[in-house]
Amino acid sequence: MTVRAKELLEGAEVIAYPVRKLGEEGTALEIVKGAVDVSGKEVVELLFSMNPDDEVRRRCRAENIERMCAMLDEGKDIAMITLGDVAVYSTYMYLDREIRNRGYETEVVPGIPSFCHGAARARLPLMIGEESLAVLSMAKHNLDKVERAVDCMDNIVIMKAFASIREIAVMMERRGIPLSNATVMSNIGMEDEYVGPLDADREYGYFTTVLIKKKVE
Repeated sequence: MTVRAKELLEGAEVIAYPVRKLGEEGTALEIVKGAVDVSGKEVVELLFSMNPDDEVRRRCRAENIERMCAMLDEGKDIAMITLGDVAVYSTYMYLDREIRNRGYETEVVPGIPSFCHGAARARLPLMIGEESLAVLSMAKHNLDKVERAVDCMDNIVIMKAFASIREIAVMMERRGIPLSNATVMSNIGMEDEYVGPLDADREYGYFTTVLIKKKVE
């Protein structure tokens, strides 16, 4: 995390963190605990359902907005944490606009997205020279979008790819792109971190990203 993020976390009365199920361990919170003492703070979990029904997700976001605004009305400073960079597939960005529209002051602090962290671990450039880069999600198995990106871009980052590794491998083989041109970056910064070749038979963690580089020197 950045120095600014650490400062805000240390000064906040409330630390809010996202979970997919109530009561589960929050990965973002565990990371924060390694740098910030949260023992004297109010720690609040916010449910962001992964239900495929968009209406269920919208209701969760609306409930979270109401909870956060209620705490702000009590005069509390809230720091909501998220994994990676807040602008990259972040749960918080669903809330920020509505909270600001209600007249509250917010600050968005940048972080380090997993694909940047992973590329550094792999010692690979995401782009170099005049190369292009596309960042996509495979959360809903949007293989058609990935295929179009592969056809016209030099470097492709595929996030949320843990359940789509075999599909990605088949897609690359159809296009004559060697599997050695793909690097899997899974659970970056965690104890079971994996950075290495794409193996369609290997099991990967939920936080898995694939970097495909069409030009390898």
